Amino acid sequence: MEDFNEINRLEGKIYKVSELNFELKKLLEGNYPDIWVEGEISNFHHHSSGHMYFDLKDENSKIRSVMFLGDNRNLKFIPEDGMKVLARGGVTLYLRKGEYQIVVRYIEPKGKGALLIAFEQLKKKLKAEGLFDIRYKKPIPFLPSRIGVVTSLGGAVLHDIKNVLNRRFEIII
Repeated sequence: MEDFNEINRLEGKIYKVSELNFELKKLLEGNYPDIWVEGEISNFHHHSSGHMYFDLKDENSKIRSVMFLGDNRNLKFIPEDGMKVLARGGVTLYLRKGEYQIVVRYIEPKGKGALLIAFEQLKKKLKAEGLFDIRYKKPIPFLPSRIGVVTSLGGAVLHDIKNVLNRRFEIII
């Protein structure tokens, strides 16, 4: 059997696993600090810490992804499994597991806009709570019983509203 030092001398440095992972992390972060990736979300998990963990995949491959709380705090929609997205971030290597991943800093739906998706998600949530049920609907009154106006006391807006109400409904204010 060859002497360990002889192998080291002939073949170069022998890395510990953590040393190799650290070197690969530097390479990945140095070469891919800011990239866009298009893919479909799968295995989405919104952790109690606020971080979001998911895979981005296409028909041939997938990559693990994480979006930390500070970056996802201002999202206008909630990512879901099956959603096609464009994600921007940097490639890194998670040292503990030796897996590379994308740290996503920005994400947007591909196709539909974020506001439309947020609206559809809110509508779905409210419907599940039963808030669109016919038993909760009340008829809209012909005239309101109160009108609130936020303006200065001497503002023209208040004067105009009083004039219109007096003209149309003969209400003395």
